[in-house]
Amino acid sequence: MPRMLDVSDDVRAEIGDEEADRLLAGENAPGSYDCTSCRTQGDSQQERTSTVLFIGDETAVLAFAHATCLPSQVVQVTEEQLQGAVRSIAAEGGPVGAGPEQAVLGVTSGLLLIDGDLHPALVVEPTGPIVRPGSTDIGDDFLPLLIEQGFMPVTGLNSVPPVLHGWSVLLAAGQLHAVLQPGTGGGSPVAWWQAHQALQVADSWRAAANKHQQVLLFAAPVGSIGRQPREDLLRDALDKAAANGKLVASALPLAGT
Repeated sequence: MPRMLDVSDDVRAEIGDEEADRLLAGENAPGSYDCTSCRTQGDSQQERTSTVLFIGDETAVLAFAHATCLPSQVVQVTEEQLQGAVRSIAAEGGPVGAGPEQAVLGVTSGLLLIDGDLHPALVVEPTGPIVRPGSTDIGDDFLPLLIEQGFMPVTGLNSVPPVLHGWSVLLAAGQLHAVLQPGTGGGSPVAWWQAHQALQVADSWRAAANKHQQVLLFAAPVGSIGRQPREDLLRDALDKAAANGKLVASALPLAGT
């Protein structure tokens, strides 16, 4: 059954007419999928769906999004981002030129009480194991990769982690847009994680971010934190991950307001 797919000229040029036509005919396209923008489920048989092609240095990954969230387009990302960050892959469609299991970074915001003061925090946990680019291992390199970038292992939440210079959290008009990392060779910062649709944060969180002019970023491997509905439960999960040696953190300067 034909799908309600949009394949832009740029995407068609990258994947070729034959592959594009197969997608439009419904041969390679998923029925249901997780939108690479809003993360909720979509159905290419029932609603207009955009094909979004993420291209890294060596790998290309085809993802799907609601047409109301994103237009069909080609997105250039670093290979490291492609291996572990800003995309969601349809469960059935499968990526082009990459393994079947792809992880997405989940981000939760919350206020943490540290040393008698409330600090704005972001907690990052992937949906699956993160493997070092080019590696054939089946382990999880998420924390080692971050430690190599300057994040510090956390054994307890008793003090504020050190500032990681060159990284920043982009906040604009009270919404969270991205976590930025240094560009290669001293170039402009690039997005390590980016919200395709800016995430609203609580007024109290934004006030704390403006007060401290920094945001604490905590990261843990898949299965360590989970989606916690309340800040006290989030704190308990972070304490447990720290005690188990599965937490790294840094304080990132605030970019924006």
